[in-house]
Formats: sequence, C-alpha cells, structure tokens
Amino acid sequence: MALSLLVLLVPIALLVAFYRGFLGGEQPTIVDPTPAVEQARAEGAFPVSRPEGLGSDWRTVSARYRAEQGGVTLRIGYLTPEGRGAQLVESNVPADKLLPAELSGGQPQGPADLPGGSWQRYTARSNEQALVLLEPNRTVIVIGDAKENELRELATALR
Repeated sequence: MALSLLVLLVPIALLVAFYRGFLGGEQPTIVDPTPAVEQARAEGAFPVSRPEGLGSDWRTVSARYRAEQGGVTLRIGYLTPEGRGAQLVESNVPADKLLPAELSGGQPQGPADLPGGSWQRYTARSNEQALVLLEPNRTVIVIGDAKENELRELATALR
C-alpha cells in the first residue's frame, strides 16, 4: 500500500519541482501596458499619464482600458519592489461614482504632499490605502496594499 502511494507521489513531486524550477511557476506574468495606454491616448477621453523612471524591480502584471458605466477607465497593475500590489487607475467616470466603487467606502485622510497636483490620501478596501488626484477631466487613483512610500513613488512617476 505504501509502495503504491510512493509510486504516485514521486511523479507528482517531480512535476511540481519542474514547474517551479524551470517554468518559473512562482513568478508573476509580466505584461506590456503599451497597447492599453496607446488605446486610451488614441481615444482621447482624458489626458493619459504613464509612470516614467520606475526601477526594473517594478513589474507590470496587468493593463486594460475599457468602457464602464459613465465613462472609460485605464487600469495598470504593478508588483512593487517589495512584492506588494499597486494599481494605477485613470478614468473620466465622475468621481462621485468612481471613488466609492474603487475605494469601497474609503475615507479621506488629508492631503498628500506630492508634486503634480492636489493629491489626497484615502483609506481603501481591506488593508489598502490610496492616493487620489481629482482633475476636471479625469480622476487618478494609486491604490494598493503596498507601503505608502511605494504608492508615493508610483504617483510621482506619472508623466
């Protein structure tokens, strides 16, 4: 009985080791955000910013541009250098609809001293925090469970 169980477990262990060791099974899938950013820029619904100057240890793991109720939204997801999640959301959906949906009832925590506009700090869903920039034609949200210094780095890299 034990021998037959061992015969089954050895191939499974070898497959798992191969997946993790040679195929990078534990590594996130990296994507190129350029098509989503270019689509958003081509449509011209709002001025599109993209982070510039982030280190190579910032990994883009998702990017999409799509129509939503009341407007369009560009979302780019990142894995930070510390391995935490951060998301850049740019949208022309009215802020009174976008913020409750994105922040899940988050509350303003005061101004954030960042260049490039009047940023506000917010609490967000679960253990996340957010930085929000309200402009006439768009709302920019940098949100995630990343530490505040990483969220600030992402926000200040926007051009």
